[in-house]
Amino acid sequence: MTFSPELEARFDKLLKSYPPGRERSAVVPMLMYAQDEVGAVTGELVEEVARRTGITPLQVNEVVTYYSMLHRQPLGKHHIQICTNISCLLTGGAELWEHACRRLGIGHKEVTEDGQFSLEEVECIGACSWAPALQVNYEFHHDMTPEKLDRLIESLRKVS
Repeated sequence: MTFSPELEARFDKLLKSYPPGRERSAVVPMLMYAQDEVGAVTGELVEEVARRTGITPLQVNEVVTYYSMLHRQPLGKHHIQICTNISCLLTGGAELWEHACRRLGIGHKEVTEDGQFSLEEVECIGACSWAPALQVNYEFHHDMTPEKLDRLIESLRKVS
């Protein structure tokens, strides 16, 4: 599998940061970095990470199925994760989730037809003090309301 020179350099640095025989510790970050570049965790990617870390593809697949941030299907350009855990739930997280579903016309782990947005309901993003919260890709948005979400979606449409 071919990756960009930047990702190859990142993999090289990552693998060298672990003692010999401990390369398996790099599986999660390798999968996340590659997912960002490739778009999803493919079978080919699983095979490549297994080869580079010295473990079996089955062991890599076990990691993929355990971590919810790893996806087998491509996400939208703007992946919106809305927390509906207790702190967010008590401050409007459920209403925010329902509004996002209506606004984008998609549900949990679905992608808009144009590929611009995907939506995911998540348990916790660690932003309880600023609830309700959401993430777009790796960027946090706190104290969200349906109105703020509408403005955010419109601003993301403009940069697409």
